[in-house]
Amino acid sequence: MTPIKITKGLDIPLAGKPEAMVRDFAYTGPVAVYQEVEGLKAKVEVKEGDAVQRGTPLFFDKKMPDLHFCSPITGRVKAIEYGARRALYRILIEPTDETTAVNFKSHSVQELLGLDREPILSALLQSGLLSLIKQRPFSRIANPDVTPKAIFVNGMNTAPFGADLSLAVQGAETAFQAGLNALTRLTDGAVHVCLAPPSPATPKALTDAEQVKIHYFEGPHPSGNTSVHIHHIDPMLPHDQVWAVKGVDLLRIGHLFLTGEYPHTKCMALGGAGVKEEARAHYRVPIGTPLSALLDDRVAEGEQRLINGDILSGQQVMADEHVRSAGTALNVVPEGGEQHFMGWLAPGINKFSTFRTYLSGWFGHKRKWNLNTSLNGSYRPMVLTGLYDRYVPLNLMVDFLLRAVLARDTDEAIQLGILETDPEDFALCSFVCPSKVDVCGIIKQGLREIEEEGI
Repeated sequence: MTPIKITKGLDIPLAGKPEAMVRDFAYTGPVAVYQEVEGLKAKVEVKEGDAVQRGTPLFFDKKMPDLHFCSPITGRVKAIEYGARRALYRILIEPTDETTAVNFKSHSVQELLGLDREPILSALLQSGLLSLIKQRPFSRIANPDVTPKAIFVNGMNTAPFGADLSLAVQGAETAFQAGLNALTRLTDGAVHVCLAPPSPATPKALTDAEQVKIHYFEGPHPSGNTSVHIHHIDPMLPHDQVWAVKGVDLLRIGHLFLTGEYPHTKCMALGGAGVKEEARAHYRVPIGTPLSALLDDRVAEGEQRLINGDILSGQQVMADEHVRSAGTALNVVPEGGEQHFMGWLAPGINKFSTFRTYLSGWFGHKRKWNLNTSLNGSYRPMVLTGLYDRYVPLNLMVDFLLRAVLARDTDEAIQLGILETDPEDFALCSFVCPSKVDVCGIIKQGLREIEEEGI
């Protein structure tokens, strides 16, 4: 099959890429389960001191009472912590010597093809793994009352530095196919698996996946974003509903149906310039593991910023937090803030730039750059230049879309195509913007307002 070629975008030559290997990280201490879903109103189902098993419900969503979030270990509830406005922050669990687990019904790969939609949705709701499936528009948890017109499985990654499905699927080939078979029962349309062009090292579990349509995309980031895949394969029309899931997360869903047990580990990449070179790799980590344990003796000296997710669009976390259920990467980037003599007047040999205003823009294309969190400039008014359109391979006029959102003109924003997008699609715009505009934040604000007002 001829790959769909994406020409717009940018691959940032960052230093710190994780090695193509998966290491097992063992941890048996206390863990934490976070309420990490934006907009979710959690109702706690346990009390401090309660005994729980792996798979025991800890809290549920008041808006979707059938959706539970479960304990990844067998133990005892040590503490329940709340944040602003008494919203649930996290639940700490102390492990015990027992290894019991809540039993969900297990199925063979072929049995899944004969199941109705309801038992599959019921298992996803009871285990909380439905939260790994996002519904477009708005990228919220999939609504079980909606039958999507299609489901997209993102099996590629072009953002720095996410987990590589080709590595994560090794040894879990059956679980991946089981997850795909389960997805086919949730839609009347097709299940699309989107991959990078295959190489000799690409596992057959990806290229020969059954019951699905396989598509290949090549080109710079964001060619690996789900919005780009939907746009080129099956564009969304007004009032369409599409579901999307990351291939690495689908392995956990497949594991649930194959074994009947709640999957308590996940594969994630640990990378970034702030990680020691010998520690940059993929890790199979128990969910809820303290970040301090994972990063112990693996992070370079100096002040570092931790990002759950890819470097461009991930969420900042603190060293005293734990491995979240969502997110396929943990990136460590040096904090910036240092002053530079002469600033913009310097020739910029050691400054990365997408423009040719520095010497590095002419001669530094093959170099790996050790970038930090500095903006390298101050905030300025946004100027209509058409610059953003070079980095968004969708049929959009980004400048005008941003103006519509800032003016709170939701009708125009919808007409300009905001519902086809996700904030991550504009991460490169924020990165290259000479005015230092938070483009992702503006799009996120616009989508939130449209969701609240209704389409």
